[in-house]
Amino acid sequence: MEYQKSTRVSLKSHAEFNEKWLQQQITSDVTLLGLGELDVKDVERRQPRSGRLDVLLFDPETSTRYEVELQLGATDESHIIRTLEYWDNERRRFPQYEHIAVIVAEEITGRFLNVINLFNQAIPLIAVQMSALEVNGVLTLHSTKVLDLALPAPEEEDEPGQDTDRSYWQSRSSAEIVNMADRLLEVVNEQGPGLSLKYNKNYIGLQRDGVPDNFVSFRPRKEHLIWEVRIERDEELDARLEESGLNVMSYNKRWRQYRLHLVPGDLKSHGELIVDLVRRARGLPETTVADHG
Repeated sequence: MEYQKSTRVSLKSHAEFNEKWLQQQITSDVTLLGLGELDVKDVERRQPRSGRLDVLLFDPETSTRYEVELQLGATDESHIIRTLEYWDNERRRFPQYEHIAVIVAEEITGRFLNVINLFNQAIPLIAVQMSALEVNGVLTLHSTKVLDLALPAPEEEDEPGQDTDRSYWQSRSSAEIVNMADRLLEVVNEQGPGLSLKYNKNYIGLQRDGVPDNFVSFRPRKEHLIWEVRIERDEELDARLEESGLNVMSYNKRWRQYRLHLVPGDLKSHGELIVDLVRRARGLPETTVADHG
C-alpha cells in the first residue's frame, strides 16, 4: 500500500473553509466529533442575554444535551468563558436534561487544560481537537477527544417541532429500520384505526387528522429503532420486560415512557408483548394475540 502524506491546513487562515463551513460539516455528520450518534437539536441557538450557541446536540438514549462551541485556531480565555456561559444558560433553562459543555478547536492548548483543571472536574466538559488535513488535494477532518470530564449519566419538544419527511430518516438510518415504524403503526391501528406517522426532525411521532398523538414514538438509528411507549411505570411490567430478552433502556420518568431498542426480528419474536404495550399506552386492557411478523 502506497503511503500518502497529509498536510495540515489552518482553517482560521483559510479563505473558504471557515467556521461556518466547519459548523455545516459537523451538523451534516455529527459522528465527526467522536461523541457517538447524536441528534442535532439546534444551530445558532439564541441565548437569553447575548450571543448564539453554535450547535446544540441531543442524545435521546440518555436524555443528555451537548452545548457545542466551535473555534478556529487555538483555544483562548474568551472562548472558554463563552462555552461555559452557554452551558450554564441551557442547564438552567432545561434542568430535566443532563448537560455537557463541548469545546471544539483546531488546537487545544496546555494553558486551556491548566485552566480547566482549576474547576476540579465540577463542570462536565469535553474538549475536541479538530484538525483539517489535505491528502492529494482532498480535505479531510480528523478529531481527537483531548479532555473528557463529562459526568456519567423521546423527549417532548420544548420548542415548535421541525417537520421532515421519510427520506430524511432513511438517510440517517436505513429503509429497513424506518419500515419497522410502519409495522408498529400497523399494530397501533389494529387497536383502533386512524393514526399515521408524523416525521419530525428529532423523532417520528403519530398524528390523527394532522393533530399529534404521541403515546408511542420512534427514533431510527443505524442498526436499531428506539421505541418509546408512554405508560405509567409498573413493577409487573418491568419484570415481564426484563424476562422477555428485549433490549430495554432506562425508564424516562419525566415523560413516563418505557424505551426499547428494537431490531427487525423483535417484531416477530415478541409480537404479543409489543401489542400489549400498545394497548396499555392506549388505555386498553391487555389481551392475548398472535405474534406479528
